[in-house]
Amino acid sequence: MSGSLSGIKVLVLAGMGPVPFISMLLADHGAEVVRVTRPRNRSARALTQTEGLTPERDVVERGIESVEIDLKAPEGRETVLRLAASADVFVEGFRPGVVERLGLGPGEVRARNERIVYARLTGYGQTGPRAKQAGHDINYVAQSGVLSALGRADAAPFPPINLLGDYAAGGAVGAFGVAAALVSAQRTGQGQVLDIAMLDGAALLTAKLHGLRASGLHSDERGTNFLDGGAPFYDTYECADRRYLAVGALEPDFYREFIDRLGVDTDDWPAQSDRAQWPRLRELIASAVAARPLSEWNEVYSGTDACVTPVLSFAEAAADEHNRARGIYSEVAGALHPAPAPKFSGTPAPTPAAPNSAHLDAGELLREWERA
Repeated sequence: MSGSLSGIKVLVLAGMGPVPFISMLLADHGAEVVRVTRPRNRSARALTQTEGLTPERDVVERGIESVEIDLKAPEGRETVLRLAASADVFVEGFRPGVVERLGLGPGEVRARNERIVYARLTGYGQTGPRAKQAGHDINYVAQSGVLSALGRADAAPFPPINLLGDYAAGGAVGAFGVAAALVSAQRTGQGQVLDIAMLDGAALLTAKLHGLRASGLHSDERGTNFLDGGAPFYDTYECADRRYLAVGALEPDFYREFIDRLGVDTDDWPAQSDRAQWPRLRELIASAVAARPLSEWNEVYSGTDACVTPVLSFAEAAADEHNRARGIYSEVAGALHPAPAPKFSGTPAPTPAAPNSAHLDAGELLREWERA
């Protein structure tokens, strides 16, 4: 194994949303991740998303091994506790109180292993009036206030798929928490319990916005600010071929290069800083961009500091020259795999491989972990 987390053993109780993602992030960087599933597991995942998804193409499951254990049977519970005694990290994503009823809560697990990092991933957190309520990404992002800021002015807010709550606020923030707790455990000899809530993580991501709001520089009216599509020089525009161009020309120098290359007379255009004229400026930019296909705009802005890029499909992103140079995507078993990130100079992450649909033998796994 290679990667900065090589040698770290992670035991995961199978779950949805951020649980597979945090597992993938840890496995990407070399951790040995074993997921405990119910025998002949029939998960409650939405069929509209998973029906027809073969195991080898379920990218978020890469690098993760599975073992079937009946958590409701006394012998199954004991097997999990013995595995946890040899693990560095324990991850669960049930509603508060569920693992306690199974006899696998922090108290039972840490009684076997005081160094373990016990990570609990939920939507609303372990405490508070909503803690035990059901929810999904859209609910946690809405509860945090973030969803109110996503969308066009005078239009309904819209969810950014489930990338923000499940993956950024839950999985990515949670992986950082696990890594930080591992450093602490190695230094002090003591693990700890992590209360990782997608609600908390989503709120954390808004830190910069709250500073701007407090200074009167960001409005709560969505679609009216610099970075939410309100500014005409930070938006997307339709080209002649109905493809889209992304414009991020915020700084005056970048903005000047952007409009100078549009190929139209801009002498009487409104000033970039004149908010009252932003609607007119948007119309002028839209008209200029609509005159040419995306391929021509690519040639116009290639290699410039105008902060203009094509809006690429996933297939186009995989074939893009810059992305290929960085190895951002690779195709494995018919599915695009985004490369592990960030890139480490001394402990590079292993090359992603297709997820493994086979299950480990619980007895053999237990003997292997207890020997280590």
